[in-house]
Amino acid sequence: MSVLDRLVAGPPRPGNRLSVARLGATESWDLTEVWDMSGRVARHLLGLGVRPGDRIGVLAANSLEWVLLDLAALRIKAVTAGLDPGKFDTTGTELVTRYGLTLLFTDQDKDTDRDEHTDRDEHTDRDEHTDRDEHTGHDEHTGRVLSTATLRGLPPTGAPLPAVTWEPHEAPALKFTSGSSGPAKSLLASAGSIDDSLAAVQDMFAHGPGDDLFVFLPLSLLQQRYWVYSAFVHGHDVTISTYEAAFATLRRARPTVVMGVPGFYETARAHLEARTARTGAAPAEVAAELFGDRIRYLWTGSAPADPDTLRRLTEAGLPVFEGYGLNETCIVTKNHPGAHRPGSVGQVLPGKEVFIDADGVVNVRADHPVATRYEHARPGDSAAMFRPGGIVRTGDLGRLDADGYLFVHGRADDVIVLDNGKKIVVRPIEERLRASPLIENCVVTNASQRQLVAIVSPTEQPVDAELIAAALRQANAGLDHDEQIAKAVLADRFTVDNGLLGSQFKPRRRQIEARYRALVIDPEEGIRA
Repeated sequence: MSVLDRLVAGPPRPGNRLSVARLGATESWDLTEVWDMSGRVARHLLGLGVRPGDRIGVLAANSLEWVLLDLAALRIKAVTAGLDPGKFDTTGTELVTRYGLTLLFTDQDKDTDRDEHTDRDEHTDRDEHTDRDEHTGHDEHTGRVLSTATLRGLPPTGAPLPAVTWEPHEAPALKFTSGSSGPAKSLLASAGSIDDSLAAVQDMFAHGPGDDLFVFLPLSLLQQRYWVYSAFVHGHDVTISTYEAAFATLRRARPTVVMGVPGFYETARAHLEARTARTGAAPAEVAAELFGDRIRYLWTGSAPADPDTLRRLTEAGLPVFEGYGLNETCIVTKNHPGAHRPGSVGQVLPGKEVFIDADGVVNVRADHPVATRYEHARPGDSAAMFRPGGIVRTGDLGRLDADGYLFVHGRADDVIVLDNGKKIVVRPIEERLRASPLIENCVVTNASQRQLVAIVSPTEQPVDAELIAAALRQANAGLDHDEQIAKAVLADRFTVDNGLLGSQFKPRRRQIEARYRALVIDPEEGIRA
């Protein structure tokens, strides 16, 4: 039986818990309670006219309600469309129309409908509907924007929900790209790809009783919901938090696994080094103060990780395992305790195949592809990413070593061609800059095609120009002349809110270059190396 089918067959065994950790407070429920509540929500959705294949949008911060909606959708074969509030700033009704949503649930009160239809009897059986539109197949209560607050306190369900199964080609989720450039694209993610990823992760890390997986990235990211599914199927705890509350709640939650991203671990490393320098405490002691005393491992992916940061955290008793994947491929490779090579993003998972094309670009084939096209995208986007035979051309430059470990060197789009014809891969140069404690983030560009310029987000204000110049000189040391950075221009902090980071906290290169282009091309601006 597939992982998703085991999940929807339920109920889970008692004894494991789902917790929601916020600043100052944590709520917790046995998974059997969560299962029961998700059944009530599922019956409520049926009463609101939701049918198999209908899309249910969720525009909300991480919460119990988010989990309940997603589980309920799986139990009635609806499609969950996760919308990140930090990315989608249009009205709820516009989102309903744009993405073909049957219902949209949100914690943004300004967009919700408030009338007598919100309280429609959730016990009404689907066959008793008499007001369905003969053309659309939906009733008058669909296509609406509702508050997530309506989902708590629903009365017990009546008749049991009908049994469902998910075929590998069917799609339980509409997922969106991080939108590093242009409008967000979407795709329908197959059940087979979800099952393959969860099975492979379980083989590598054996999550089970005694584990508590800490999730703080948005649940609008499908992979973050995997760890909720894993809790129900494999019998472990899961704690849901937010990026803003993560460090404040980690020690209280005492997880065994943290599902993070490189930027989060960079912050953790800075805290670790500052506190050990200030107090003289051992790094392992400070690590336990920050992450709790039960960490088994830390997960990272979605963006390149600094090898030095991974090494320092591992030496402090926090082993970090880096992996690789895209929205279009899900998890492709992963380091893990049984097979780990520093500097790589791991070996290829079962059911996936990686090959490097003539341009040095990583291509991925899967037994169960995530998708074969985009649902919403600009003309030509699907053809550029999805190739015949279920192949995804990732756009990342990489190589496979003799033992099958994948090393990713950067994006093909991030290769700068100078006026002398030399091609420069900027990612290693950016990593050298980020190694400086003065530089939180950066993007290397070359508007003139003659010299490299770094757009730098400093770690603190005010900025000491001479120290930044010294950091440039240190980064340039050992680089070829054409690879050296001529100057740095200072930028605001890169954040999701100001549009300079994507939802997975990757720098949005094109937006950053556009915002600071005037400084980059002005010969009078910038700090010289």
